[in-house]
Amino acid sequence: MCGIVGYVGGQSAQDVVVAGLKRLEYRGYDSAGVALLSDGGIAAAKRAGKLVNLEKELMERPLPAGHVGIGHTRWATHGGPTDVNAHPHLDNAGRVAVVHNGIIENFAALRGELAERGHDLVSETDTEVVAHLLAEAYSGGGDLAEAMRQVCRRLEGAFTLVAVHADEPETVVGARRNSPLVVGVGEGETFLASDVAAFIAHTRSAIELGQDQVVELTRDGVSVTDFAGRPAATRAYHVDWDASAAEKGGYPSFMLKEIADQPKAVADTLLGRIGGEEGELRLDEVRIAPSVLREVDKVVVIACGTAFHAGMIAKYAIEHWTRLPCETELASEFRYRDPILDQRTLVIAISQSGETMDTLMALRHAREQGAKVLAICNTNGSTIPRESDAVLYTHAGPEVAVASTKAFLTQLVACYLVALYLGQVRGTKWADEIRTVVRQLSEVAGSVQRVLETMEPVRELARSLADQDTVLFLGRHVGYPVALEGALKLKELAYMHAEGFAAGELKHGPIALIEDGLPVVVVVPSPQGRSVLHDKMVSNIQEIRARGARTIVIAEEGDETVVPYADHLILIPATPTLLQPLVATVPLQVFACELATARGNEVDQPRNLAKSVTVE
Repeated sequence: MCGIVGYVGGQSAQDVVVAGLKRLEYRGYDSAGVALLSDGGIAAAKRAGKLVNLEKELMERPLPAGHVGIGHTRWATHGGPTDVNAHPHLDNAGRVAVVHNGIIENFAALRGELAERGHDLVSETDTEVVAHLLAEAYSGGGDLAEAMRQVCRRLEGAFTLVAVHADEPETVVGARRNSPLVVGVGEGETFLASDVAAFIAHTRSAIELGQDQVVELTRDGVSVTDFAGRPAATRAYHVDWDASAAEKGGYPSFMLKEIADQPKAVADTLLGRIGGEEGELRLDEVRIAPSVLREVDKVVVIACGTAFHAGMIAKYAIEHWTRLPCETELASEFRYRDPILDQRTLVIAISQSGETMDTLMALRHAREQGAKVLAICNTNGSTIPRESDAVLYTHAGPEVAVASTKAFLTQLVACYLVALYLGQVRGTKWADEIRTVVRQLSEVAGSVQRVLETMEPVRELARSLADQDTVLFLGRHVGYPVALEGALKLKELAYMHAEGFAAGELKHGPIALIEDGLPVVVVVPSPQGRSVLHDKMVSNIQEIRARGARTIVIAEEGDETVVPYADHLILIPATPTLLQPLVATVPLQVFACELATARGNEVDQPRNLAKSVTVE
């Protein structure tokens, strides 16, 4: 949620900041603004709505030139999306400007204190409180970094703060607690942002900030302390993708590009996983001793949204390959139900961004109970991998569209790899068995490419359904999470009523929804690996078709049994049962994207949604 950019250097700060905000539009926002240090003061502009509104304002009423600035795209929490509530926020004297991601939970009490001391707060936001507190703290010592530390010690909640002061015209100061903030280091210039995408066109050298840290940026370098003022450790790293990887590459939308990226993303996630003299499976950073993993007696997968569906599929693989009981939990509910965890529990946390607040808080709760945590993540240097005992990076590259596609497929691959690794460590899978599955996974990249090359009938079908109000999805075994993911994509992109059901539950209620002409997408299990489930699914198709449903059947090539009952047949390459979601999901992504486009929706930035949910 929200995007933050800060800049100190020799370039036009306005140009750098606005370009950075454009690269962060995918995060979801409803207003935007910038503040520049210039001529001994602060010049600011902000507008509700899309970034184009701010750009128009800057063209009609240009700000004075400056080389230091901050910018923000806001996703409303406190107060609606208005010009007044947009960031940056200034103090009454106009000497401090601040932008903020997150939620300050004690802002009402702080606001009351400020009002009593004569401050005039004009917005409905929690952020404006910080600008006034910074102004007060600065007046006591004339040091913006120290003022930030003092203010942060008073704040409760999750926040990233970036501020400038007119009396320090060559400095930007930032702070973070439970919300992402990363430093970019260039030649004679430095950057701050909520995502490296904001400055990747200028530098690929980054520094990750830790929890409860304050950073001070000048042209010449970076200084980091904790909230108490003590020097703090940081970790520098190199971003392994460039600006072109975050561009559309000729596709009409980022989502279409990212769907097309999936064969490569799957292959990249598998690179280097088999090695050593015995050909063992290797993960990225496993700081959990094999002896500890051998003592694990339960696995819990925590995730949100699309990542939760990956976790549901992981449950099948983990239990099948390791014989360990596995639970899949919504991270947003996890710590509130008093889950049973101990030192013999392995928690797997899945997050594309590594900053998903619900998942992060669930992870921390798990560690407090003594559990070990393994993260599956796409973002190097993010909070969730840093706070975990092990991490497997998915190497999907930047995913800009809000609705996840290639991140989901690579999360699935990562889940399979973790399950195989546990099987290897615990001795439930032989080395040759593991190599066979990894080989099958590597072959799936080609199968995904084949699916993508046959999607024109799916696009045509999607366009024909643009006026529908409801689409239902059915699946069994690993096809059930695929059905849930297909329904979620339609909700996210087409703003349609869509639901996914376990097909075995059809007669326990959902069959009442079936009426004449209702489109129902059915994910059919392989007739090879789960023949009993396949036969039951064919019976389900017959049941709904007899009641007037328009059946859209996803089935393996060569599966002739389903042909008589499919109004629309979508064929996918034959794949081992547990791996079928990697190919069965792809037509549903294309279907949702095309249907949403036909309805005139913005597929990269669906309404009300943000790419990374960094508040609970």
